[in-house]
Amino acid sequence: MKFGNLVTTTPVWLLLFFTTLLMALPTSADSGLSILNKDSDNVAIEGYDAVAYFTEQKAVKGNPEFVFDWHEARWQFSSAQHRDLFAADPERYAPQFGGFCAGAMTRGLVIKADPEAWTIVDGRLYIKVNKEFRDEWREDTAGNIEKAREAWAAMIQK
Repeated sequence: MKFGNLVTTTPVWLLLFFTTLLMALPTSADSGLSILNKDSDNVAIEGYDAVAYFTEQKAVKGNPEFVFDWHEARWQFSSAQHRDLFAADPERYAPQFGGFCAGAMTRGLVIKADPEAWTIVDGRLYIKVNKEFRDEWREDTAGNIEKAREAWAAMIQK
């Protein structure tokens, strides 16, 4: 799947589903962020350790023994040290755009991302739908980040 063809190759019913899902997601007036990629148990980013991307430069599955609740989600970590780092500064470690696909966000779409397909740019974590999509997204990182930020800002204002 090519990044430029994401919308044209995605079935219309799927785009409508995600648009409807986005409209139904809650937002938090006090924080501006509670639209998060979390499962039915409120575990964020499929239980991956958000700090490990920065400290170990790889995706590491968190352990339910080391958790921190933030923005109505349970964040899991591979160690107590990572949990404590996140607790001290969650905005630093949390993925951008609620942990949803940063590439799809450039088109204003909320699509579940694969925590194994990630990039750190200027100290910020971006997760994509898959590794192929991540690689294509990197071809215009600055432009894609700007487009996604504009779409995200418009989304959370609604």
